[in-house]
Amino acid sequence: MNQILDQDQSFSQELSRDFFKSVYSYMFGALAVSGIIAYMAGTEEFVSTYFVSLTETGPKMNALFYVVAFAPVGLALLIQMAYRRLSMGVLMLAFLAYSVLMGLSFSVILLAYTAQSIAVTFFITAGAFGAMAVLGYTTKTDLTKMGSLLYMVFIGMFIASIANFFIGSGPLDYVISILGVFVFTGLTAYYMQKLKGMSQDVSLSGVERNKLALVGGLLLYIMFVNLFMSLLRLLGND
Repeated sequence: MNQILDQDQSFSQELSRDFFKSVYSYMFGALAVSGIIAYMAGTEEFVSTYFVSLTETGPKMNALFYVVAFAPVGLALLIQMAYRRLSMGVLMLAFLAYSVLMGLSFSVILLAYTAQSIAVTFFITAGAFGAMAVLGYTTKTDLTKMGSLLYMVFIGMFIASIANFFIGSGPLDYVISILGVFVFTGLTAYYMQKLKGMSQDVSLSGVERNKLALVGGLLLYIMFVNLFMSLLRLLGND
């Protein structure tokens, strides 16, 4: 009996390890794609050529910039809400497109900060993200209620961020950034706990596990990037 239990536990642990290898492969792959695209496109020449139009009142961001800035939201929702119906190939293409578009968005944002600020903030983000990921995976406390609350705050922040994108209020941006640090660190722990539960579900088929690993990679990517941007707005130097 004990031998059977040990075998079941070993099998569950192996499934969990394989699942998280896939999750982090998707996450870090997306970060790499976004980083490369942002580095290649993060020049004044590229931004002024493709994202800026000259008007009677001066240079302004054109329609292409707004498409690039907001299209990732739609792709992220599509992946999360329709992953069961979409094939793995379509999900991969959508995930790749999301990573590329995010990189193009970063090319504009990161021009406003020094390379040193970006590097320092990146390492701070990596440390905070890693700590909360470990906490979420190892804690025995149920984080469901905390996650639900933080997700509601996130929705409010998202709406406020869109409004502030057009209003350009400095104090509001500062408040959103401070909230973002708490919200995205907390949601990182919450999603890690959810992913741990998925990883140990032996009833999932291989295809389902692959799709959920991709969705998990997307969620952790979103948490990391948003935490990074919140910290950069607070700590970065232009």
